[in-house]
Amino acid sequence: MDDRTASGVAHLQAAARELIAAARTFLDVAEDLVDDPQAVSTVLDGLGGLGDVVRGRTGASTSSESPTTSDAQRVERIVVE
Repeated sequence: MDDRTASGVAHLQAAARELIAAARTFLDVAEDLVDDPQAVSTVLDGLGGLGDVVRGRTGASTSSESPTTSDAQRVERIVVE
């Protein structure tokens, strides 16, 4: 095996080890959440708040209503034959 191939394999092995470590950490957190229902509520509240921030920054509507006529008029449909 040449040096470049050996280096590539070493990098892939290191990346695989990092993925395994990340998965272990994720599973530890998941186990903690299963053991503590209050923690689940806290995490879900935090995710909901994050969703609100994202919707606020993107201008996405929190309403479940259908688009208004003015929204539909902004779309131009081009027929290609």
